[in-house]
Amino acid sequence: MTRIRPELPTGQVLVGDCRELLKSLPDGAVDAVFADPPYNLQLRQELRRPNRSLVDGVDDAWDQFPDLTAYDAFSREWLAECRRILKPGGTIWVMGSYHNIFRLGSILQDLGYWILNDIIWIKSNPMPNFRGVRFTNAHETLIWAVRARGETYTFNHQAMRALNEDLQMRSDWYLPLCNGKERLRRNGVKLHATQKPEALLYRVLTACTLPGQVVLDPFFGTGTTGAVAEKLGRRWLGIEQDPDYARAALERIRAVQPADPQTLAPDTPRRLPRIPFGALLENNLLSPGQRLYFRSDQSLSAVIQADGCLEYNDQRGSIHAVARLLSADGLANGWQLWLYEAVPGGPRQPIDRLRQRLRKYLQTEEKS
Repeated sequence: MTRIRPELPTGQVLVGDCRELLKSLPDGAVDAVFADPPYNLQLRQELRRPNRSLVDGVDDAWDQFPDLTAYDAFSREWLAECRRILKPGGTIWVMGSYHNIFRLGSILQDLGYWILNDIIWIKSNPMPNFRGVRFTNAHETLIWAVRARGETYTFNHQAMRALNEDLQMRSDWYLPLCNGKERLRRNGVKLHATQKPEALLYRVLTACTLPGQVVLDPFFGTGTTGAVAEKLGRRWLGIEQDPDYARAALERIRAVQPADPQTLAPDTPRRLPRIPFGALLENNLLSPGQRLYFRSDQSLSAVIQADGCLEYNDQRGSIHAVARLLSADGLANGWQLWLYEAVPGGPRQPIDRLRQRLRKYLQTEEKS
């Protein structure tokens, strides 16, 4: 008897206990999970400022557990279901504070996840420690893990560099708390005690997903994950036990203006078709015997060989190897450092222009 695979109800908020609702979802159905679970803060008394005003802390029932054993059992159950639902190579982000993140990290490893990074969200505007008995808690931790060791996962490295002014993004993220117009309020009161800033989810989803992929949030709250997913052209699915939060999340997401699909394709060279230098010869863009000129000193030139090597002063090698011989710092990207003449004696241009032309042609052919 053929088992009919249930459809994944993307674009919806399922209301109820995530441990039960996760069991209704099919195996290997989502590309990524973002989870902001209860932190088990274990608050036992009111927290007041020096002026005796009450601090709006997290004292909701959903964050309360009788003991650590109960919290661990709860965490293990939903994390195991998330691993089942992830596709091979799917990744999960789990965030927390010192109250719970170490326990969650241990459970992740016990279940077979492979931890890739821990990200420190450093809050630029943290709440002070009003009682003055501890250091101010100015950060939270996100654990990023792949479903299993050795699986190929998505990491949009170039997109992360672009978000960080073309520098490799580090694991310490300086971002403010959720405030201002982004903070959902009702009658002037915060609707959710721990609403996360959209800037945080923007980085998370840009880093590990592609347009059209599915992200699951089993603790959806007021829908930050869904709102950002809509903006970035990702599909989403939320689970939330509080109907009031779920309604607010859907209302929020319906107001989101999705980005133009043309702006969403990640600039990830590793995903582009690889074009070897020899392909320029095979496609008659360059010819054996033609000279290439070294960009920083165009009095230096090398001759293209039929096998795709360059020859310079009786030395043969790839476009990168010969450029490295001529480069003052010994570092070379031949695609950028060698120039060609489209017409003998004409203007000289980087050979990378030919590579880009061939790549575009090949991509067009694949679509036709």
